[in-house]
Amino acid sequence: MSAQLHLNAFLMGVGHHEAAWRHPRTDARNVARVGYFQELARTAERGKLDSVFFADLLSVGARIDRNAQSIFEPITLLTAMAVATERIGLIATASTGYHAPYNLARALASLDGISGGRAGWNIVTSVGADEAANFGFPDVPDHAGRYRRAEEFVEVATALWDSWEHDALVLDTESGIFADPDKVHTVDHVGERFTVRGPLNVPASVQGRPLLVQAGSSESGKDFAGRWAEAVFTAQRSIPEGQDFYRDVKSRAVAAGRDPDEIKILPGIVPFIAESEAAGRRLEREFTELISPEYALRQLSQMVGVDLTGYPLDAPLPPLPPLDRIQGNKSRYQLVKDLAARESLTIGDLIAELGGGRGHRTVAGTPEQIADDLQRWFEAGAADGFNVMPPYLPGGLTDFVDQVVPILQARGLFRTDYTETTLRGHYGLAPHIGRYAPAVAGVGR
Repeated sequence: MSAQLHLNAFLMGVGHHEAAWRHPRTDARNVARVGYFQELARTAERGKLDSVFFADLLSVGARIDRNAQSIFEPITLLTAMAVATERIGLIATASTGYHAPYNLARALASLDGISGGRAGWNIVTSVGADEAANFGFPDVPDHAGRYRRAEEFVEVATALWDSWEHDALVLDTESGIFADPDKVHTVDHVGERFTVRGPLNVPASVQGRPLLVQAGSSESGKDFAGRWAEAVFTAQRSIPEGQDFYRDVKSRAVAAGRDPDEIKILPGIVPFIAESEAAGRRLEREFTELISPEYALRQLSQMVGVDLTGYPLDAPLPPLPPLDRIQGNKSRYQLVKDLAARESLTIGDLIAELGGGRGHRTVAGTPEQIADDLQRWFEAGAADGFNVMPPYLPGGLTDFVDQVVPILQARGLFRTDYTETTLRGHYGLAPHIGRYAPAVAGVGR
């Protein structure tokens, strides 16, 4: 069988477009309905997608009077979705900046166990000043410091997940042995930021540990991905850019002593699916016309590190600070700066361009055109799959599953049924082998 691509459904509120909640194709009340999210997961599972994914913020967001795309904490919400599904992977964003390793490792291991080995962790360092303020910080911790903390955090979390060997849970009622204490290990981590004894109080799942996902595209982020990530969500806007990023991250994985096939690159795509390309563009404009400038300006200001609220929408971006002064999302800052310069976009143009996916690529067209686009990227070596970001929900996901996925399946580019039961299996990865398991020739950890 020829290589097949991977598909993740990135779910956000009632859609990724920032005006989705105002459009008649959505019901804004769904953001607070657990049953709605369970149905989205079932739709993604019906399409045999690898996983669903939630981003997260530890604050109310840019302008609560205009929009709030996330209501529920992701691990809690995905646990509710786990009991409504059987095979779809469940990826939660959680910050290394404002959690303790033990509690977060426990929560993710619990989701992994409850779901039968379908959990993943999107590792973020948190870049928002509003988030920092909620945890007693006067500003966002510096970029380098956030990644140093993330490195140690993941070292501790993975050690905790390894603290139970796969057969440590005995449950022998006759002998009265619940677990083999020789197969449950302390961690005894003493580091720069964390001191953790262990072991974890949740046994390892059937997939060994949650899938590790990362989305930062700065130099530090790519180094981090090369060492740790098994899937990478990224925003690339052209095939050459995608190819460069793909080769770069894979080479960093090799430099870290890993097999490059163990890390899957999934660029984001925001598909407006319609009966024609023109109809797709008209649909996109309908959403753009509903954008709140107040909300969008706050979002754009955070991306570029300059308060734009006093600038006219028909003006170009003002001079921006150099990259080394950006302590927030460096890769998104660079993407927006380059986009504005390359296409001579005004502030208003940028608001319209970024409204669908905050810098991710927007594609409008027929199901065949969307499938053609994905196939070109995949076959050009610019992606191992895609982070599908429906601009509105549930219709945008339903259309992708019912109209685009069958075309990819007919072309042999995507599975027609699940062959694995775990998230790691969906992404073509073997179960994780813990550090205390006997060494097996040809099998990595």
